[in-house]
Amino acid sequence: MDPMSSVLWRPTAERIAASNLERFARFARERHGAPPATSDPRQDWQALHAWSVRERVAFWAALWEHATVIGDRGSRVLDCADRMPGACWFEGARLNYAENLLAGASGQLALIACDENGARRTLTRGELRSDVEAVAAGFAQAGIGHGDVVAGFVGNTPEAVIAMLAAARLGAIWTSTSPEFGAAAVIERFSQTGAKLLVAVNGYRYGGKNFDCREKLSQIVAGLPSLQTLVLVDGGELPGGAPANTRTWDQLLHADPAHAPPLQRFAFDTPLFVLYSSGTTGRPKAIVHGTGGTLLQHRKEHLLHTDMRPGDRVFYFTTTGWMMWNWLVSALASQATVVLYEGSPTFPDNATLWRLAAAEGINVFGTSPRFLAAMEKAGLRPRDQHDLAALRTVLSTGAPLAASQFDYVYEAIAPDVHLASISGGTDIVSCFCLGVPWLPVRRGEIQGPGLGMATEVFNEAGSPVMGERGELVCTAPFPSMPLGFLGDTDGARYQGAYFDRFPNVWHHGDYALRTEAGGFVILGRSDAVLNPGGVRIGTAEIYRQVEKLPEVLEALAIGQKHDGDERVVLFVRLRKGAQLDAALEQRLRQAIRQGASPRHVPARIVAVADLPRTLSGKLVELAVRDVVHGLPVSNRDALANPESLELFRNLPQLAD
Repeated sequence: MDPMSSVLWRPTAERIAASNLERFARFARERHGAPPATSDPRQDWQALHAWSVRERVAFWAALWEHATVIGDRGSRVLDCADRMPGACWFEGARLNYAENLLAGASGQLALIACDENGARRTLTRGELRSDVEAVAAGFAQAGIGHGDVVAGFVGNTPEAVIAMLAAARLGAIWTSTSPEFGAAAVIERFSQTGAKLLVAVNGYRYGGKNFDCREKLSQIVAGLPSLQTLVLVDGGELPGGAPANTRTWDQLLHADPAHAPPLQRFAFDTPLFVLYSSGTTGRPKAIVHGTGGTLLQHRKEHLLHTDMRPGDRVFYFTTTGWMMWNWLVSALASQATVVLYEGSPTFPDNATLWRLAAAEGINVFGTSPRFLAAMEKAGLRPRDQHDLAALRTVLSTGAPLAASQFDYVYEAIAPDVHLASISGGTDIVSCFCLGVPWLPVRRGEIQGPGLGMATEVFNEAGSPVMGERGELVCTAPFPSMPLGFLGDTDGARYQGAYFDRFPNVWHHGDYALRTEAGGFVILGRSDAVLNPGGVRIGTAEIYRQVEKLPEVLEALAIGQKHDGDERVVLFVRLRKGAQLDAALEQRLRQAIRQGASPRHVPARIVAVADLPRTLSGKLVELAVRDVVHGLPVSNRDALANPESLELFRNLPQLAD
């Protein structure tokens, strides 16, 4: 690796020629008028992406055909092509999400499920189809049909996948949280959906500890008046007894498949999932995603951007409360084997997931910057201890991936992998920016925008800019835009969430920069941008610098109102034994000044024992900012560790 170059990895000509993206480009040129090929992969990529945005009808039609979506494409790909919201996709199309994910040879391995205890289960496609048919029959007998909501309070296990696919097979809607969510947080989410059936566990294991959920589950059941049926995955009794209409998972698996209605295909915009915003600034938004848009986006991202292939073993560390779980399970439609893991990624030690990757021959490994940073600070070099020869692609999302973490992947994990930092979110159940198999990986950059996604960075005036910080936007409709928010009858909340800032343009709420190479750097959430002296600063710009220091496990920055302006305050969580003395504080300031700018240097640096994070593991700057300013935090139940907020209240270091 050339230390003077920003390029850390380049795909070989052979790898480019063998990629799904190359096959799709040839198909699109022959059948749909995509631009001709040249000898320059970067030029070809830019031309293909420009065509995919400009000729949206041709691109999405080509994708449907090339991805061999099972179903009827309908008569019209796109109506009201320039309206956001309001564009209508694939009018007359009919498809079934479960049918697309369950297709394939019966003997092909569909799921590998492992947990922190070392247990391992597998399901072939034939076995998975059989279980889905049986559970769908059980759901139908319980009165579940098209448009009903099935909720899951479940871990990342085969039961969750089976229940979701059984709901989708019936045209029902799936929504889920992981069992570490508190009762109030679950009720706040599921009560918006009118869920009729709840699939739930009585407990879970994490970090070597068993957690009993029976009391919490009793509260959840009592808090969902729409609930008609409870399905207990792991048996047992709830305090005070289970509701009258309670079934066990085993009873569902032994339901007669003949009781399931014949498989139907549904309209493209039939609701498929309800996902939730983090809820840290108010009641979580219940975001409704459609069948066709979700399937098409995931097929595009898996095939063309991740280069997923039949038989690949695909893993992402996630829970059922994060959209990456939905994204992961959709890999079944690419004829991949999905690897599930339930438990702590660092129990009994930091090498747990790397042992999993080696043992299962994982080809696509998905993780987060936080996990990679922890591995780096622990001095772990997986390539030295584990056989990762099967590893072809490493994905990272959940937060901006720091430049030093790019270095770590290539130096300590695998020198010849496609490292793809990806960025999107629950709002679109997919990505705006992600990997491009034709292009080099540049240090600290996401490679490019998604095909069919008119992703730009706008300045304050609403003009696209390159090499300048601004707002991440999308200027044209795309199929996985939400169908809406539950309870938002006039669409006002939906309009306000994404379109009020720039009319007819999706404003995603990320502060970003587009590079001269065509890549993207995410600088943090727009609502957490710092503004000292009127200069906008993304929090990720600070984190990238301070988290290089071995003493710093993680950091969180806020803007504090002070003397009629705003000053930057940096909170750091230090590794065991480290102290925030004058020498370390000076090194932190110097790292920020040299790596970012003097404007980024905080006025105050404070060491804290913990930092608040959402239930999906994301740090919460806004909640800390509110506590520092003496304001109430509107939704503590959205936090995994709400008690940590007290660490920021009435700090003497911030009193002057």
